[in-house]
Amino acid sequence: MCKISIKDNIVEIENRIDQAIKRADREDKVTLVAVSKTQPIEKIIEAMNSDLLDIGENKVQELIDKMAILNDRPRYHMIGHLQTNKVKYIAERIHLIHSLDRMSLAAELDKRAKVINRSIDCLIQVNISKEETKFGLYKDDVIPFIEQVLALSNINIKGLMTIAPFVDDEKILRETFRGLYNLKEEISRRNYKELSMDILSMGMTNDFEIAIEEGSNMIRVGTGIFGKRNY
Repeated sequence: MCKISIKDNIVEIENRIDQAIKRADREDKVTLVAVSKTQPIEKIIEAMNSDLLDIGENKVQELIDKMAILNDRPRYHMIGHLQTNKVKYIAERIHLIHSLDRMSLAAELDKRAKVINRSIDCLIQVNISKEETKFGLYKDDVIPFIEQVLALSNINIKGLMTIAPFVDDEKILRETFRGLYNLKEEISRRNYKELSMDILSMGMTNDFEIAIEEGSNMIRVGTGIFGKRNY
């Protein structure tokens, strides 16, 4: 039996993305971020050779290790919870941080960005479903948080991120994704200067099609590309 390759997996996911965009009657693009958590470099290079250059990591140490080997070819995404004392290790080369969720982290990012004379693009992580086991701001806290972060000159807020509950109930998933989309629209209507709501990062291997139908334009897929993780 022919073994399915990472390239084949990517093609299949891209086809499913296209179909979800059509169902939603949209014409924009969806960015596919390959979540390479625990995956060996060889698999990541195989994905990159299929022109998938957005690479997401959950842990700083893994990200640092992969940066050392892959250099500047990929666009590195930090998608996991980020400790303030780890910011200095990734500030220079990170493409996008998906998990900005507290002022202490924002201040540290701003400080490190100033030192290296760059601006760091971030998404605010929102805990739409209010799960106690998840990081992220509750919906009602996001706008006050934004108004604090806007005082920092070296952080660019580019949008929002959420993680849906790990359930099979489509209604719950849609409510979660729609909640983030509606929050994005509410923030956009306020016309804050120095802020954009261009990115909605929501949807993973098990729910990305629903997320796209509800407005996502960035999805984070790991096992759907690389297969089961090796712990």
